[in-house]
Amino acid sequence: MTSSIGNVASLAVRAGESVVRQVWSAVEPSPGRPAGAGQPESGWLVVTVLGEPSDIDTAKLPAPLADFGEQLEVRVRAAADAKGTELGARLRTQPSGSALGRLSGSDPQADLRSALRRAKQLIEVGEVLAVDPAPHGERTATPGGALLEMWTKVAPKAGVR
Repeated sequence: MTSSIGNVASLAVRAGESVVRQVWSAVEPSPGRPAGAGQPESGWLVVTVLGEPSDIDTAKLPAPLADFGEQLEVRVRAAADAKGTELGARLRTQPSGSALGRLSGSDPQADLRSALRRAKQLIEVGEVLAVDPAPHGERTATPGGALLEMWTKVAPKAGVR
């Protein structure tokens, strides 16, 4: 009995540490890894798509990118070593991303990352792939389960965390 309580406590502590690290990195970025690391200063976000540059028509973008309309700048070019095509996109006006915005999930750059991933899937496969819900039914309400649900809801915007 005590070992199961110890296991639950250990899991709760690790989950809490993870949340604190995520919040701290968003609020107080380190010089080595500024907030929003991985985003180039130019604002371009790029995915590599399987296919030729001529296969992607920038005038007729897939729905996830087309939804951005005129506020989006797109470029297409051959990837290095003929390994497909680079599809790059950036917002014409760079949003001032705040730590609170990133934590609440209302980050325009995150929306653009998500749209690029979905557009890549539409171009390569023809549909956006999704994981079916877990077949085992509803989870028991626990702190760990609530934390898992929270991360699952925001993960599609920023990828694997």
